[in-house]
Amino acid sequence: MSIKKYIAEFIGTAVLVIFGCGTAMLVGCDAVNGSGYILTALAFGLVIVGMAYCIGNISGCHINPAVSLGVLISGGMKVVDFIGYVIAQILGAIAGTGVLAAVFSLGGVKDQTGGFGSNGITNLDNSIIAGLIVEVILTFVFVLTVIGVTSKSANHGSFGGLIIGLTLTLVHILGIGLTGTSVNPARSIGPAIFAGGDALKNVWIFIVAPLVGGALAAIVYKVLAPKEKAE
Repeated sequence: MSIKKYIAEFIGTAVLVIFGCGTAMLVGCDAVNGSGYILTALAFGLVIVGMAYCIGNISGCHINPAVSLGVLISGGMKVVDFIGYVIAQILGAIAGTGVLAAVFSLGGVKDQTGGFGSNGITNLDNSIIAGLIVEVILTFVFVLTVIGVTSKSANHGSFGGLIIGLTLTLVHILGIGLTGTSVNPARSIGPAIFAGGDALKNVWIFIVAPLVGGALAAIVYKVLAPKEKAE
């Protein structure tokens, strides 16, 4: 049933925000202090690894509207499921951020990011164009990897989730110091709602750019990939 897939996507996205953004909030993402930077990148990547082997057989473990869009364009899902996935992912991100807000508030823990791990373009001199370019490129690489690894012609055995998780870690290592790395509209929407201010004002960048990057990845893969034999 589709409802089970939606629930899996809700849970997976909530876990992504809790552990990914939560780590960023706890240790900070200052590139000068590399430990927090790397820990945050690893947190996001490791969540994908864990969730891929947990809910991957239920929903495919997209937990990201950009990935779902790429799968839709590739012919891997129906429009109605795409809509259901995106709604579940956004609600999961909001719920995950709510958990973080409660824990950090009740526990008296300082949010080192100052905005629930929300994304921003201040490190790019507030250049909207630069932010869009960065997020399109990062998402393109990530979604291209997801589509390639999960294609019928791929031969990665049980290592697919690990490869995808490591790729997400990779794009975070570059992107954290530039935009905080979104590559995921849902992951950006949840924290932005709670952070408000500039985070909410600029969240459209982290919705549009990842969706464009995901769509481009699907189109490019369809052009470049070898024709898959019908079973």
